[in-house]
Amino acid sequence: MANEIQLISDGDGLAVIGNPTAVESFLDSVGLLSLSKDLRFDRLGSILEAGAGIAQAASDIGANSGRYVKLTKESAQLVKEFGLMKTKTRGVSHAMLGDPGSISKWLQIENGPGSLLTNPALLSGAAGIMAQLAKQHEANELKDLLTKIDEKLDDVRRAQRDSVLAKMDSVALAIEEAMTIREYGGNREVGWGKVQSTSVTIAEVQASALRALEALADKVDSKCKVGGIAKAVKEIEQEVGLWIAVLARCFQLQDEIAVLELDQVFDTAPADLDGHRLALSVAKQKRRELVVGKTKYLMGRMDEAAGVADSNVLLHAWAARSVVDSINSAAVIVDNFHAPLGIESDRDSLEATRWRDAARNPKQLKNAGAEAGRKALTGVAIAATAAAAVAVSAGVAKNATERSE
Repeated sequence: MANEIQLISDGDGLAVIGNPTAVESFLDSVGLLSLSKDLRFDRLGSILEAGAGIAQAASDIGANSGRYVKLTKESAQLVKEFGLMKTKTRGVSHAMLGDPGSISKWLQIENGPGSLLTNPALLSGAAGIMAQLAKQHEANELKDLLTKIDEKLDDVRRAQRDSVLAKMDSVALAIEEAMTIREYGGNREVGWGKVQSTSVTIAEVQASALRALEALADKVDSKCKVGGIAKAVKEIEQEVGLWIAVLARCFQLQDEIAVLELDQVFDTAPADLDGHRLALSVAKQKRRELVVGKTKYLMGRMDEAAGVADSNVLLHAWAARSVVDSINSAAVIVDNFHAPLGIESDRDSLEATRWRDAARNPKQLKNAGAEAGRKALTGVAIAATAAAAVAVSAGVAKNATERSE
């Protein structure tokens, strides 16, 4: 049927395949048409050459078009309504929908002869292309993030960042050249040869950035006085953008290498495509977990410090407010980096206690009284010391006068 479509999801994205008019109609009906991209079936040549049913698969491709959408939390929930079912292709689910006709909702139908489920090689190839599109989408979002971070870095930290990223300049140039070869339909094997040994350099820079984030976290000492906490947190706010920028660049380059790597598997070992696609996904998830571990540790230490500062508002209102503002600013940078990686924020923005509210808070009054008492005792001690020094000086002068007489 001309108005049958097929949905494929790998958890990160959704492919809609079928008659071009039906595909666009469906995407428009769910509000995703403007966010969709062409799913290039011409990339499946090597898959079809390696698989059975070549003539039928080629016919299926020729009659259909496909579009791809990167799923958000909201659109993923919407897709669930269409009842996609797991397939034998690992990590991939599928459904066929029929023409809504006079009703407003597309309905799930039985898988017919044209279903991709009847051609596992084609389904596997489509999943591989979806993985590439997801990585390209993420790489583009990370590029946008890098531009925004660059605007906020001061000259000193921009120079620091550039010094670190310079270690990957040759890598970045090689990847850019390989991606250009790919874009213009050049020899993908030659392109892969330019980048296949670059992953180690990126991993080394990434490891250094993660260690730097941990070192920033260790600068925060909640046992310090509020003024010291404010100073440390302000320095971290200025530094965190530098190291997040380095990490974002690493993830961007790793995404682009993964696209080229999947091309190589497409061309040289299509039977291994599913396993390789999943392996790349697992490796990336491990990198995400490393990042989340370091950023959570950093924000946790900063939140502890914020608690100390915010419990001493009566005598340190300005410093307490500065601490909260700096931490919120750092959190925005971290969250903006997490977003393209599919990591959801699990913390709320901090709010500083107002002075008049602190004045009615028993704990705030107690903390202020204790600190004021310490300062008063210190003042008494200083005064007593000064008085003693004056007395001693007077005594020395008197003795000298008596001797001279």
